[in-house]
Amino acid sequence: MKKVLLFGAAICCIFMLGSCKSKSSAYKTAYEQAKTSDTEWEDEEDDTEVLTSEEISYESVKQEKVNPARGEDGASLKKYSVVIGSFKNRTNAYSLKDRMTEEGYMPVIAENDSGMLRVIVTSFDSKADAARSRDAIKSKYAPNFHDAWLLERRY
Repeated sequence: MKKVLLFGAAICCIFMLGSCKSKSSAYKTAYEQAKTSDTEWEDEEDDTEVLTSEEISYESVKQEKVNPARGEDGASLKKYSVVIGSFKNRTNAYSLKDRMTEEGYMPVIAENDSGMLRVIVTSFDSKADAARSRDAIKSKYAPNFHDAWLLERRY
C-alpha cells in the first residue's frame, strides 16, 4: 500500500514539474520587438520636414526660473529650451544626458526652484527655432520623446 502511495506521489510530482516548463515570456517577446523596431529605425533616412511659422505648435511652453545644475556649463542656455526629461533622481537625469551626448547633442541639466532636474537638449533665443527643434526631436526619436516640451527661461 505504501509503495502505491509513493508511486502515485511520484507520478503527481512528475506531472507538476512537467507543467512548469519555462515558456517564452512576455518580456522576451517585447524585447525582441523593440530590438527589431530599433534596427528598422536606425536604417531609416532623415526625413525631417521644414515647418513654416503657421505650422509650428507652441503648446507645452512652460515658464520657469532654472539654473545650471551643479557642475554643468550653463553658457549655452538661452531663453527657450527643449526639455526631453524631468527628474528628481540625479542618476536618471545624468543617464539621459549621457545618452544624448552619445547621439551628438550637447545637453545641459538645469534645476528649477523645486529641485526638478530638466534635461535640456537644445536652447535658442527664438521661440520658433526652439519649437522646430522640439518637433524635429519628437519625430526623430519617436515614440521616446513624444512629450518633449519648451521651457521659457525666467531670470
